[in-house]
Amino acid sequence: MKRTLYNADHEAYRETVREFLAREVEPHKDEWDRQHWIDREVFARAAKAGVYALQVGEAYGGAGESDYRYRMIVCEEVARINALSFGLTVSLQDDLVLHYLLDLTNDEQKQRWLPGFASGEIIGSLAMTEPGTGSDLRGIRTTAKRDGDNWIINGQKTFISSGIMSDVVVLAARTGNEGGSGDLSLFVVERDTPGFERGRQLEKIGLPAQDTSELFFNNAVVPAENLLGEEGRGLQYLMSHLPRERLGVSAKAMATTRAIFDITAEYCRQRNAFGRPLTANQHIRFELAEMATEIDVAEAYVDKSVLAYNSGELTPIDAAKGKWFVSELQKRVIDRCLQLHGGYGYMAEYPVARAFVDTRIQTIYGGTTEIMKEIIGRDIASGT
Repeated sequence: MKRTLYNADHEAYRETVREFLAREVEPHKDEWDRQHWIDREVFARAAKAGVYALQVGEAYGGAGESDYRYRMIVCEEVARINALSFGLTVSLQDDLVLHYLLDLTNDEQKQRWLPGFASGEIIGSLAMTEPGTGSDLRGIRTTAKRDGDNWIINGQKTFISSGIMSDVVVLAARTGNEGGSGDLSLFVVERDTPGFERGRQLEKIGLPAQDTSELFFNNAVVPAENLLGEEGRGLQYLMSHLPRERLGVSAKAMATTRAIFDITAEYCRQRNAFGRPLTANQHIRFELAEMATEIDVAEAYVDKSVLAYNSGELTPIDAAKGKWFVSELQKRVIDRCLQLHGGYGYMAEYPVARAFVDTRIQTIYGGTTEIMKEIIGRDIASGT
């Protein structure tokens, strides 16, 4: 079945992205993994090449392009070369931090931050998760108290992607104590904020080049003009931006699943066992047939979600469906692909081995599979 998501403009953009990745990312990605750090200069070059931050308006140095299909192409090309740490950092900008800044900043804030994102000079992170709070945003304990022209912030965040590299942090903090939805607010915390410290770079089982850290706020002094949006509306802002974040997870998961399957199918065609290719065995062919079918069916849902997002119609429920299903499909398919590689699948130099550990997080971040099912189930139970 021919895929119809893209047109000629998208395919021309694909060539631009592919050329950039071949020149600036593919030769360095293994070294980035070894040093547990991505050279941040690559992000300035990526932004200049139009690999991310396309949504930033022309007045701030961007292209003003909101078509999510361009993001999908980046996901697919990054997956093709298995540069998943780099891809996650780009996704963090496009699908999370930048989306908040585009939607919630006033004119003065846009002038301060958007040109830096458009040029790749500013890297952002999103700080919601705390040691005792993951998917339950109402459990956030970090506090922000008004003190004249500043907010004084106290608390701790953990598992923050790009927490060390980031120049600005979109932070969720408690500004009220009523126990309701109006307790949370969002702030932009800049790199040199007094009282703001970064903890150690956390050791993960995958995505080694993508820095993840703890953040500490000890009477951190944040100017009042760094409040993002309106005070007390933080929870609504976080909830309203989840569809974009979860679509981003679906896009990455879909692209990586397809890429690893393609590699595995070719491996099975070329690998001989008992004097004939693996694909000469009916069981292997059935395994490949099942995976190919599941991937095609899931891809149709993701493509539909992309078009729904473009038209402003992607609901939180539909985004949650895609997020859990595609990330779980990815986990299952990549596990099976590793098995079909035999012993070679366990070798870190093979893409399937890297993807096995690098993608495992995707059923967890952005809302766990269990939380996604709960959201969908509550909607069904309510009859809405």
